[in-house]
Amino acid sequence: MSEKGHWEHVYKTKASDEVSWFQPHAKTSLDLIKKLEPDPEAHIMDVGGGASLLVDDLIASGYRNLSVLDISSSALEVTQKRLGVAANKVRWIVEDVIRLSLPKHSIDVWHDRAVFHFLTTSVQRDQYVKTVLNSVKPGGHVIVSTFATDGPEKCSGLPVQRYSAGSLHDQFGEPFVLLGHEYENHRTPFGTDQHFIYCYCRVVDA
Repeated sequence: MSEKGHWEHVYKTKASDEVSWFQPHAKTSLDLIKKLEPDPEAHIMDVGGGASLLVDDLIASGYRNLSVLDISSSALEVTQKRLGVAANKVRWIVEDVIRLSLPKHSIDVWHDRAVFHFLTTSVQRDQYVKTVLNSVKPGGHVIVSTFATDGPEKCSGLPVQRYSAGSLHDQFGEPFVLLGHEYENHRTPFGTDQHFIYCYCRVVDA
């Protein structure tokens, strides 16, 4: 099964709150976005947003320039149905992030909770970083979260790459100034714990 086929199957066969990554509120992500970019007109991209409720909370917080990307159209349809007419306030993009092409320097905040750790080859990761550099404005911010070094070795049956704060930032390199990192203990709907690391950076000014 292709990667896209895998995720389409997941979202067609499971409710959005029956997957391990479900959060009633993406508090860590929302707090970091508000901290880094309080401007409600800022263009915020949620990469791998799928059926996440982060976009609901961003809308409720007054942000007006939002995009949500996911490889699965089924995942985005879940969120669109949940939002109802409010879905018209969001740009919806069905694409694999490493094949994504956006207008140059069009994003103020790039947010990714748990996509990057599925990129298990250096070729994939290098392309991801190139996409981020093309998409995010100089001076803009990048928030990337993955499983921590003591997190799961697989997710949804797929292998993942685990990171410390240092090793995650090393994947991005000098064009990204590390501003800080946070650990999160995510409690899954099944009552288990998953440890995440969040790194947040500023893209070097041109």
